[in-house]
Amino acid sequence: MTDDVLIERPDAAPQVQVIRFNRPAKKNAITRTMYAKMAQALKSADESPWIRATAFLGTEGCFSAGNDMVDFLAFAMGGSLGIEVLDFLHALAGAQKPVVSGVDGLAIGIGTTIHLHCDLTIASDRSVFRTPFVDLALVPEAASSLIAPRVMGHQRAFALLVAGEPFSAAEAREAGLIWRVTRPEEVEAETLALAARLAAKPPEALKIARDLMRGSGEDVSGRIAREAAHFGAQLKSDEARAAFEAFMKR
Repeated sequence: MTDDVLIERPDAAPQVQVIRFNRPAKKNAITRTMYAKMAQALKSADESPWIRATAFLGTEGCFSAGNDMVDFLAFAMGGSLGIEVLDFLHALAGAQKPVVSGVDGLAIGIGTTIHLHCDLTIASDRSVFRTPFVDLALVPEAASSLIAPRVMGHQRAFALLVAGEPFSAAEAREAGLIWRVTRPEEVEAETLALAARLAAKPPEALKIARDLMRGSGEDVSGRIAREAAHFGAQLKSDEARAAFEAFMKR
């Protein structure tokens, strides 16, 4: 495994599992190995009686720039989204316990869509959310094409997922992508305190309430698979190859 993702249990909140992106030199771009480690952490949380909530965090000024482009080009060669990525997406969408996130700064691609699966997200006022899928000749992922229109309506979802328009923290909050905006230096403390409060609630009542709100999840799981099929097909396309080559020359 890798230290590019840290799995932590804070002393002040031992019932909270923290999944922390820890690759600041690469803007926390996510590799296949990182996806595998995060998927395992989410599955472990579901199975553990000692973990009652999970919190995603990044580093100062950057949550995640999305997929690592070297890995991404390897996906392109194989024409597949990658089993590690899909394993993580399904583990995230199917998480049995509350998931929260704290964002400071850059949140690109999966760095944005991950929050659609979080129960609560706190972001700093300097955060920027963007999904340049179509700019890379690709399609939305993580069931974002299903969840985002439900959350924010067609036009704002289209602006985010298709037009690739950046959302400020204030715009993301207005759209329902995140819950609260705070100062950069307060993001981590507020996120962990929020996770700790959820972890302290009666677990069975919390699970029932959460399950009632989220539904069965079959539509989300099905959309992840449907998007992945289109994603894989696009990865093999001439337009995607040209887009990747242009990106790597920047």
